[in-house]
Amino acid sequence: MYIQGDAAKEMTYDAIVIGSGISGGWAAKELCDQGLKTLVLERGRDVKHLKDYPTATKAPWDFPLRGRLPLDVTAANPIVDRCYAFGDATKQFFVKDAEHPYVQEKPFDWIRGYQTGGKSLLWARQVQRWSRFEFEAPGRDGFAVDWPIRYNDLAPWYSYVEKFAGISGNRDGLETLPDSEVMKAWEMNCVEKHILERIKENYKDRDVVMGRCAHLTEPQEIHKQQGRGQCQARTLCERGCPFGGYFSSNSSTLPWAMKTGNMTLRPHSVVHSIIYDEAKGKASGVRVIDAETKEVFEFFARIIFVNAATINSNLLLLNSTSNRFPNGLGNDNGLLGKFVAFHNYRGSVDAIFEGYEDTYYYGRRPTQLMMPSFRNVRKQEEDFMRGYMSFFGAYRMNSRTEAIGAELKDTLAKPGTWAVSMMMQGETVPIESNHVRLSTDQKDPWGIPQLITSIEHTDNDEKVMNDFLEQAQEMLDKAGCKNISPRDSKQAPGLDIHEMGGVRMGRDPKTSLLNKWNQFHSCKNVFVTDGACMTSTGNQNPSLTFMALTARAANYAVDEAKKGNL
Repeated sequence: MYIQGDAAKEMTYDAIVIGSGISGGWAAKELCDQGLKTLVLERGRDVKHLKDYPTATKAPWDFPLRGRLPLDVTAANPIVDRCYAFGDATKQFFVKDAEHPYVQEKPFDWIRGYQTGGKSLLWARQVQRWSRFEFEAPGRDGFAVDWPIRYNDLAPWYSYVEKFAGISGNRDGLETLPDSEVMKAWEMNCVEKHILERIKENYKDRDVVMGRCAHLTEPQEIHKQQGRGQCQARTLCERGCPFGGYFSSNSSTLPWAMKTGNMTLRPHSVVHSIIYDEAKGKASGVRVIDAETKEVFEFFARIIFVNAATINSNLLLLNSTSNRFPNGLGNDNGLLGKFVAFHNYRGSVDAIFEGYEDTYYYGRRPTQLMMPSFRNVRKQEEDFMRGYMSFFGAYRMNSRTEAIGAELKDTLAKPGTWAVSMMMQGETVPIESNHVRLSTDQKDPWGIPQLITSIEHTDNDEKVMNDFLEQAQEMLDKAGCKNISPRDSKQAPGLDIHEMGGVRMGRDPKTSLLNKWNQFHSCKNVFVTDGACMTSTGNQNPSLTFMALTARAANYAVDEAKKGNL
């Protein structure tokens, strides 16, 4: 359907945001707060806060298989079934394997959530600022390209989004993990405190802090204005939180944008491509396929924000071809879809701890302890590049018994041995061969070329993992743990759900696609602020940085539009 004249005016907005997840929600909020009539396009169904969380308050016995999925469902979904959060209580928020096919040239587990809010309903809610070392690393060490911004450019925007989203944590005073705007932190249990002290005693370069997470432990006035309440420590977060205790687009940014009267949300809208106006030398709008009817629409706007999530944003931009950009929007240098990277989650170590059997803890804490990276921080020191964060925690296992009846119930009521689990989150170095591209002969159900993923681990990733396994075992041993067991999951990229890159920021149009404001070098009214824009992956969880980059870019875009520059 191609619309002109008066009808076209009805399809025209000040801004269009593609995607309603963590970054798309922030783009919508900022643009609407600034008075722009904004269309938010979501390819999945509409999910409203509270109303559309069908399993949020169900007990285990309310599920036929106690939360597990039938074998026919897992057999039909080998990719998404690998995700830790996929189960009977959460399946409605995940894309099933057959629903949006793609071609794996190399194994890649693409985990997706197509609904209003996207994966903000499913994320692990861990939020750390990047340090100056993350932004400086590519330029210092000579991989990827130099970031066009530094920590100080983003610091005020970190504060801005943290205050609105609500972050639990301490102010730890670490250069490797800059402090956030925080409310009360969760507490360590006795075994965790013991391990922390032993690490302090044995290592001068390793800090252990309580994990910072996007949970409201002390809701402030700004959170009450959003209609959100205190986290109840249920850890049923992936079902959707009826309390609004953790940050999601559905409970926070999207309702806020809607209250302005400036937002129009259109679900079931698969964006086919961005329309480029050859005469004006900029994008004029987007072409949309209705997910249900397959009808084609065109919407127009002065500003376009691409927030479809890393892989889909790459797909959309590669499919946005024109005479000016035959290989994808802004792709003058041929780098679109290349240098895709991710986080290395392969290594973990489990152990038990004997003692403290007379103590326990309260509730289900939604975060773990964190250890910022201590490898190659200030200079290159090891035989591998970059490093890794570590997350760990201690908990009481269930008592084991072969009893039945009353004896079984009595035994299960008594906590068992303390267990300790430590995992890595390693930085991977972007390389050109790790890329995505469009298939020339296979289409998806909407007639759009399927995406081909060609992404793999490198020898450097193996070295980083092996170092983590060695150091984690050593630390737990010095802390007095027993039965220490290292493990390499051998999982494929993608299952970390931290994919980044393909549309990277940079200083030079010859080696990057976006400038320091997240706008295309060669198409100034299109901005990319989700994970696709990332130049490198850092060690920290990325979502907080996506939020800060988005808020910064959206406010810049509004200012530029007022000046007549877009």
